[in-house]
Amino acid sequence: FSNVARLTVPFTTDSRAIHDRLRYAQSKGRTALLDAVYLAMDSMKNARHSRRALLVLSDGGDNDSRYTQTEMRNRMRESNLWIYAMGLYDGHTSFLPEETGAGQKLLEVMSEETGGRHYVVERLAELPDVAGRIGLELRNQYVLGYRPSDTRRDGKYHRVQVKVAPGRQLTVSWRPGYYGRSEERRVGKECRSR
Repeated sequence: FSNVARLTVPFTTDSRAIHDRLRYAQSKGRTALLDAVYLAMDSMKNARHSRRALLVLSDGGDNDSRYTQTEMRNRMRESNLWIYAMGLYDGHTSFLPEETGAGQKLLEVMSEETGGRHYVVERLAELPDVAGRIGLELRNQYVLGYRPSDTRRDGKYHRVQVKVAPGRQLTVSWRPGYYGRSEERRVGKECRSR
């Protein structure tokens, strides 16, 4: 995307097609990051698998989108996908130093709204490592859900405990509107979400 977001390679298992398109991509003009994320979210509706993640590689700059941050936050909250952002801020962008914080904040918000994660990439050489960590996290991710019984459907928050066997590591992420907390206990790690 530049000032216009467009889909150049539809869903494919051919990594060479993606690589070829990226090789000839040119960044110029204004930036419509939110429009690109909107288009990607629409495209994800046609994904074959129910678990979906969107990887955004950007400096977070947006100066030409039709959609506002508020509209996108609402849409992201309703989506059924995780956004993982790889932020390139230091020396890779044309951002003025005072604009860098706004771009980073935008990518952080997009990730947090969907339960994804934001990674700051200091050097371009780190990109493969960060992408590998994201892939590993997605492959080893479990989703826990809670549905109250008919007698507990009162519209209030409920405490849910998840106990993990001793010696196991648990990383917790959640969408806004829910609360999570990890505590060390003798029985292992425990996460309470409301």
